[in-house]
Amino acid sequence: MKWTKRQWLGNGIVILVVVLLALGAHWKSNHPKDHWQAMQQTKTVVVGIDDTFVPMGFRNQQGHLVGFDVDLARAAFAEMGLKVKFQVIDWSMKETELKTGHVDVIWNGYTATPDRAKQVAFSKPYAYNQQVVLALKDSPYQSVKDLKGQSLGLQTGSSGMQVYNQEPAKLKRSIGQTVQYDTFDKALDDVAVKRIQGVLVDSNYAQYYLRHTPHANRFIILQPGYDKEAFVVGMRPEDHELKQALNQELAKLKKSGSINKLSKKYFGTLAP
Repeated sequence: MKWTKRQWLGNGIVILVVVLLALGAHWKSNHPKDHWQAMQQTKTVVVGIDDTFVPMGFRNQQGHLVGFDVDLARAAFAEMGLKVKFQVIDWSMKETELKTGHVDVIWNGYTATPDRAKQVAFSKPYAYNQQVVLALKDSPYQSVKDLKGQSLGLQTGSSGMQVYNQEPAKLKRSIGQTVQYDTFDKALDDVAVKRIQGVLVDSNYAQYYLRHTPHANRFIILQPGYDKEAFVVGMRPEDHELKQALNQELAKLKKSGSINKLSKKYFGTLAP
């Protein structure tokens, strides 16, 4: 059957439309939409946290959500005209929660690492941290060398777990076995009853724990020699406007001394 010029033209238009739709879908999948406008319309931002992560985000005796990052997030987003909705998430699934849109940002002692940078955009650093070991003061384990062949607790999905595996010479090669926990408090409970001999934790957590808990005098801090880590806010890579606005606000809070006040309150030291 021969096609007329009109049929050729009509079919050509159909093919062109199909191609353009396919290209549009491909472009959209590779260039996701920035969510900043949607946040401004709802006046809400959803922050993913682990509400057991003392002192960054945790529940006080009254059950209220408090912490360095909780206070800082509220202050920053309030200045941006956004109300914060805190969403408790499984910390080992934090990047998935962000990617699927269940949360808008990860803000809870979130350390910038090369692996995380492959799938998450980072704010500028607002605080710093270091991985240390908490052990019992009245135990034989008074240095990292004393932990040779012993059991060490790690939080699943934590930056401490990552650095432990990435820098085996510092600690991993001497440890007998590791036990994974979903929260640090459970690991410390096991240290207290001597099921494990130490737990790898953030230095900020260790400092808060030794200052604010009743049994703090039972523990000591051991230094494996890991480098300092930068705490950042994790965002979707496409959220450029959110990142720019948040970085500007964090800079203002640092300049005003607000971040130092929170650091003194929760860590007992000024922010570096």
